[in-house]
Amino acid sequence: MIDTPDNDNTLDEPMVFIIIGKGYQSKASEGTELHILLRAPDDDTAVRDALNALSEEGFLEADLDQIGVMTEEPVDEPHASAYQGALEGEVSIIRFSE
Repeated sequence: MIDTPDNDNTLDEPMVFIIIGKGYQSKASEGTELHILLRAPDDDTAVRDALNALSEEGFLEADLDQIGVMTEEPVDEPHASAYQGALEGEVSIIRFSE
């Protein structure tokens, strides 16, 4: 896996993306707020991998609102565990119930 961005910036650490959005497991559902953490070489790959993981988890649709690169390792749960999972190659999905 490539650990450098597609531009002239260089990182000393792997790029861990966070994607914020809402997932829908049925057409009638109000949706579930989601944070998705994963490693990817660029944002296009991150979005594609996130959508594939959501599909595998039974989500029919998703509205992805924001994407960014994590600049620091989180210390609070559940993001700290999700970050570690992302470093190990997993796509970590955090669901927030309302």
